Amino acid sequence: MRRVKLDRIDRKILRDLQDNGRITNVELARRAGISAPPCLRRVRALEEAGFIRGYHADVDPELLGFGVMVFAQVGLTSQAESDLVAFETLIADWPEVRECHMLAGETDFLLKVVAHDWDTYHKFLTSQLTAAPNVSHVKSALAIRLSKQKYGVPIDADGPALDRG
Repeated sequence: MRRVKLDRIDRKILRDLQDNGRITNVELARRAGISAPPCLRRVRALEEAGFIRGYHADVDPELLGFGVMVFAQVGLTSQAESDLVAFETLIADWPEVRECHMLAGETDFLLKVVAHDWDTYHKFLTSQLTAAPNVSHVKSALAIRLSKQKYGVPIDADGPALDRG
């Protein structure tokens, strides 16, 4: 990975791509105040440096039949690094688990889980999650509605240059 110094233009590019990954390079360059070829070079450099990890479509879970979202707080019986990694490896293959965050405090992991309905989640909970090795307890919180969803981080295009690499 090569060293990248993020200037105002790079931060504008990142902010605009984060808001709309389908923006054309021409429009992205216009918004950044540069021409298209150097804009594309900057985007490629940001990808190579790891600032841009990928591009994804934002699909509607309900239209695809996933009407339930649950945040599951998982406690393990052991927090040895090998046991933490084993749990992360296990849940990596569970398609219902869309996010997994290791936490400090009472809960070891917070999982974002989607399911078609409450019965499907309950089956996943009892047959997979609570039955998994090293899981001591699970607290489930059913999401009622999504009020805000912003991807990424708040990028201040006018802030100071960042030197990363």
